[in-house]
Amino acid sequence: MSPQAFAVRKKRIQALLAKLKELFPDEDHTILRYGSEWELLVAVQLSAQCTDEMVNRITDKLFKKYRTIGDYAQVTHAELAEDIRSSGYFNNKARNIIAAAKVVEERFGGQLPRTMEEMLEIPGVARKTANVVLGNAFGIVEGIAVDTHVMRFAKRFDLSDAREAGGIERDLMALLPQDEWYLFTYRVIAYGRTIGPAKGYDPNQDPLAAIYRPHL
Repeated sequence: MSPQAFAVRKKRIQALLAKLKELFPDEDHTILRYGSEWELLVAVQLSAQCTDEMVNRITDKLFKKYRTIGDYAQVTHAELAEDIRSSGYFNNKARNIIAAAKVVEERFGGQLPRTMEEMLEIPGVARKTANVVLGNAFGIVEGIAVDTHVMRFAKRFDLSDAREAGGIERDLMALLPQDEWYLFTYRVIAYGRTIGPAKGYDPNQDPLAAIYRPHL
């Protein structure tokens, strides 16, 4: 990104952020339901290619059946996969959750680590998952959680030339002050669910379109 493009995008994101704060002042956490840091990690892993609402329906039963990390470490792949079938990609998710439970028990003493570097050692955990867990469970902010809503927002308002989550995260981290990283994600998610969905989006009904005419 050239210095000129960076300056233009920085000014744009400041205006967009001000409007997001006005529209969504109270959006400050994930809507996934959980009772512990470990349960949040499970819920975020289930949320890949699955709506948060569906994940909550799954975990309402799942978290009553499996109470401890040890329960997940000991369950068979077939049983857990069946329990989470409606989340999609259930075989991979079950494999990762079981492996993650074993790593957390054996390497981290049954407690989730509190650094990005260590979180990324857990099977099935990439930066988005780590950012969500660290931010919501511990109040630790080492990056920006880039989900489909954030990716779409960055493309729609020309905030990044990157096509993958890692590049978009780096660009947004450069454009935003660190004390805005955490809340930015949840305000953008709220925007994506209400004003700026992937399907049926109408820029004429979008107050952010007055700041920058979106890429459709």
